[in-house]
Amino acid sequence: MIVQHIDRVEDITPAEFKKNYYHPRKPVIIPAAALSKHWPAYNKWTWDYFKSIVGDKTVGVYNNERANENTLVNGADDYITFGEYLDMIQKGPVALRIFLFNIFQHAPQLVEDFTFPDELASGFLKRYPMLFVGGAGSVAHMHYDIDLSHIFHTQFIGRKRVLLLENKQSPLIYRMPFTVESAANFVNWHEQLDQEHFPALKHAKGYTTILEHGDTMFMPAGYWHHMEYLDGGFAMSLRALDPSFVNKLNGLYHLVGLRGMNNLMIKMAPKWWYHYKRQKARERADKAIQAIS
Repeated sequence: MIVQHIDRVEDITPAEFKKNYYHPRKPVIIPAAALSKHWPAYNKWTWDYFKSIVGDKTVGVYNNERANENTLVNGADDYITFGEYLDMIQKGPVALRIFLFNIFQHAPQLVEDFTFPDELASGFLKRYPMLFVGGAGSVAHMHYDIDLSHIFHTQFIGRKRVLLLENKQSPLIYRMPFTVESAANFVNWHEQLDQEHFPALKHAKGYTTILEHGDTMFMPAGYWHHMEYLDGGFAMSLRALDPSFVNKLNGLYHLVGLRGMNNLMIKMAPKWWYHYKRQKARERADKAIQAIS
């Protein structure tokens, strides 16, 4: 795989951001000094603070296992209270994570601790900021967000290794039909990537970085991403709808048609569907290799 570092800017104007990153759909890291350090959340949001305000809320947790033939889209592996989960990940490495947790529904006062970067993009879904939490060693396997929103992802506590790829790289990374998932395994990709069983990966082009406290990553709509928590930590994603009407319709199709079809087939013929998706992913990757050759 051909990988380069995501651009990191010390400072950037809205006009520069839109010209160099938003419109070209290219990722960029905006460090704390340029954005999040000015938010109260930068210092205020800690494990103890979250535990004190929403520790009693039940949350779905997800392990590092890849989805099997019976796994529905976004199906949690277990449910515990947020406080119990925070205690676990502070004690040591725990390969459990939480994603798409709308903590702001339970503690609406948190929206006063940050500012939506309206000067950088329009169409923010201001009712749906989401928290992502993971213990050291937990993994968010390669996928792209099903609603096709632009993402401003700000890391708070902990570090996280990120791998991004444009959506047009889908055949080369073995995208399975009717899913937003890859059949290939990217765990520890920076040390050893299984290009023997997935030969198209050697032709894929990606971006990488390690997010630290306060870093905000702009991830354009449809970008594939794989994230590995180097430490226990959490991040917040602010989502902005793509301004294109066609892309909004595509996002709606993904949410309703694509996800619905995948879940239906998992219920009706789980084993056949599981192998069919992987077979098609390989066939498409082989064609992509032939096109390059």
